[in-house]
Amino acid sequence: MQSPQRLARIAGLLYLAVAVLGGSAMFLRTRFYEPGDPATTADKLTADAGLFRVAVAANLAASMCWLFTAMALYLLFKHVNANWAGAMVIFTAAGATMELLNMAHEVLALVLATDASGTGAFADALLLLMFDLRHYGSLIAQIFFGLWLLPMGYLAYVSRMFPRALGVLLGIGCVGWIADTFVRLLAPNLGAALSPFLIAPAGIAEFTAILWMIVKGVRNPSPDWSPTGETR
Repeated sequence: MQSPQRLARIAGLLYLAVAVLGGSAMFLRTRFYEPGDPATTADKLTADAGLFRVAVAANLAASMCWLFTAMALYLLFKHVNANWAGAMVIFTAAGATMELLNMAHEVLALVLATDASGTGAFADALLLLMFDLRHYGSLIAQIFFGLWLLPMGYLAYVSRMFPRALGVLLGIGCVGWIADTFVRLLAPNLGAALSPFLIAPAGIAEFTAILWMIVKGVRNPSPDWSPTGETR
């Protein structure tokens, strides 16, 4: 059995890898994607296909690290409530699967850009379509970016291994991710304006959780604590 402190620090380091790799991949992807402009998108991708391959690889690694993060947190929290800990892993697996499937569109875009026979307006339009599918697929996958924070926040709150305020903030982050998805789909212009404010609580909560797990580990509950919140 791994000690709670060791599990927390493993989860924190894996979670940090998710943030660094996933954030880097997202930043690099925005350098290539020009919505509504197939020619420019194709030119950028053709000119620097190697960098785009790095972005795809980073995103693949981030998805795997996300799964391992959830598995480490499951081991940490399963004694608190196995059902909620299992739900956290299920939501993560669903979100990671969607992200991996979305990345198939990036790989196809890369194939189109590097295929010498695939040139012209039709090829450029098809390449942009792959980027559009990737963009909206990730927007839908955001639902699971939020949903996995709900059981994590609940378990952090009731276990008392983390500050209760962090558990509450993770729950708010869950709502923010999901609200961002729906607002951006239903009202794109409004969603673009509100998006930074909707996802900010999740960002604050997740980076706080990462730092807490790496630096502090977890609190040791008092001897009379029980997972139901009642004293023994």
